[in-house]
Amino acid sequence: MAKKIFQNTWLFLVLLFMYAPILLLAVYSFTDATMIGSIRHFSLKNYMVLFTMEELRNMILGTLALTLVVSVVSTILGTMGALGSFYSGRKTGRVMDLFNQIPVVNADVVTGFSVCILMIVIFRFEKASFLPLIVGLTSLCTPFVYLSVMPRLKQMDPQLYEAALDLGCRPMDALRKVVFPQIVPGIVSGFMLSVTLTLDDYFITTYTKPAMFDTISTYVVNATKGAQTQVKTALWALSTVIFLLVVIAVVIMNRMGEGPGEE
Repeated sequence: MAKKIFQNTWLFLVLLFMYAPILLLAVYSFTDATMIGSIRHFSLKNYMVLFTMEELRNMILGTLALTLVVSVVSTILGTMGALGSFYSGRKTGRVMDLFNQIPVVNADVVTGFSVCILMIVIFRFEKASFLPLIVGLTSLCTPFVYLSVMPRLKQMDPQLYEAALDLGCRPMDALRKVVFPQIVPGIVSGFMLSVTLTLDDYFITTYTKPAMFDTISTYVVNATKGAQTQVKTALWALSTVIFLLVVIAVVIMNRMGEGPGEE
């Protein structure tokens, strides 16, 4: 009994440590307080500012458009890489796994600086074209999509694809009708992870973005250096909205991951 109480208490403290700052911001986002420390009256002012101020609205819409493009491209590349590695020989698969791990453990600042030099200095692309930014974020997200899809492939019976070919399916039809339904949860997880990484990344975005463009991450950092008070408090509301969307996405992904045979 004492052991169970200790375990539950420890779990509660860990969860409290993880979520207390987010919950604190969520509470203050529904007040008219201008700083953390004094709760005044209930108010939706921060949410009104968030969705009505043109500067914030343009920043959010621009970030969402960038996130969608990067996530789709990264999901396609990561899924194709995982399929290629899984159906390659053992040595080729190990080499691909090794090269995929390098961007994962590499520091973002190194990746951002490298992409900046490659795209702008060597290939002479203009930063205003958004291409360096998309390439940089895609190089960050693609390995994580690969890591999300690969476990699903390894759980699948490797003979299914060959059996489909033996029964008369063309290669693309076998992938579409047999393989892809098995790995959809991994693809969705990789896509959502790409969305999170794109929204969260600061260093790669800072090195590669156009001068007059801001994502949520770069805007929040700049906002802490002297932005208007109403902008700072509106970002509390933005943090709450993002957290709620993430919670909803995680619940949906877990439901999809259960599969029909596990219910």
